Amino acid sequence: MASGILLAAISAVAFGVATPVVAWAGRGLGPFTTAAALYLSAGAAALVMRMAAGTRGAGLRRRDGLRVFVVACLGGALAPSLLAWGLQRVGATVGALLLNLEAVFTVLLARAIFREPIGRRVALAVLAMVAGGAALTIDVSRTATWSLFGVLAVAAATLAWAFDNTLTRPLSERDPLEVIAAKGAIGGALTLAIAGIRAEPLPSTTAVLALGACGAIGYGASLRFYLLAQRRIGAGRTGSMFALAPFIGAAIAVATGGRVPGGWLVVSAGLFALGVYLHLTERHGHRHGHEPIVHDHLHRHDDEHHSHIHDPSFIGEHAHAHRHEAHEHEHEHGTDAHHDHH
Repeated sequence: MASGILLAAISAVAFGVATPVVAWAGRGLGPFTTAAALYLSAGAAALVMRMAAGTRGAGLRRRDGLRVFVVACLGGALAPSLLAWGLQRVGATVGALLLNLEAVFTVLLARAIFREPIGRRVALAVLAMVAGGAALTIDVSRTATWSLFGVLAVAAATLAWAFDNTLTRPLSERDPLEVIAAKGAIGGALTLAIAGIRAEPLPSTTAVLALGACGAIGYGASLRFYLLAQRRIGAGRTGSMFALAPFIGAAIAVATGGRVPGGWLVVSAGLFALGVYLHLTERHGHRHGHEPIVHDHLHRHDDEHHSHIHDPSFIGEHAHAHRHEAHEHEHEHGTDAHHDHH
């Protein structure tokens, strides 16, 4: 749980820092050009890291192809295009805070699709974040230059990323760099093709460098940590922890001359902060049983689930097909490959 929470927090920081930079670098550019720059650089960075580090974990299988294509269309093409379009109409501060809705949608979708448990604290956190989104909408609507369509575009981007997060959960046991490289290549190619068809303006060198850095760090490295966190604590809890990202982005936007917080904006931030706190302090532990299973994923032998023996012995993380015998025990855990009960 602790390592999963830390990885999700690192992922959130990387993505949060990128959001105001995307709003700045994307000015004057088409949304598909912006999305293409972000995900092509994310995929390229993942490919370079994989070549340098070697294979880590189980690689993608042919049966994963359709799932990778769907999450690439949702999270690598649709979501960043909507975000880029919406940020130009609501600004970096409001846009960053609206990204909190991704956690709400992810928790609900993880419950609906994978039946991940939602306790009272998580339910209260979701309600607080929904109220925070409503307060933020009220705040935006009081300004002379507010854009309902901009708000809806960013909200739609968070919904697309929530579907991406949830559908990616079965891929969390694969090599994360391989998943990112495939997602970046497909999403980047799709948005680049659409940008060409729409004849969107070409970005300047400065914009290319800025968006490339954001893609490599905020979308490439961030997604790698996100997948590693999902592997440990499940889709819902990882999505909840990722709600730290919008606060980081909003703080940077305000510090660099963005919109000064008003009354409703402060209320919204407070409600989102309450939601994040409730998620962070939520605990799940009880006596549970494990059925026999054979699977292949990255694992280590200093946990309570991998006691098989290697000859010669192996220390650290490694991947291979292995069998788990049936057993029963009690400990704190998230919803991962070994704890899919509800």
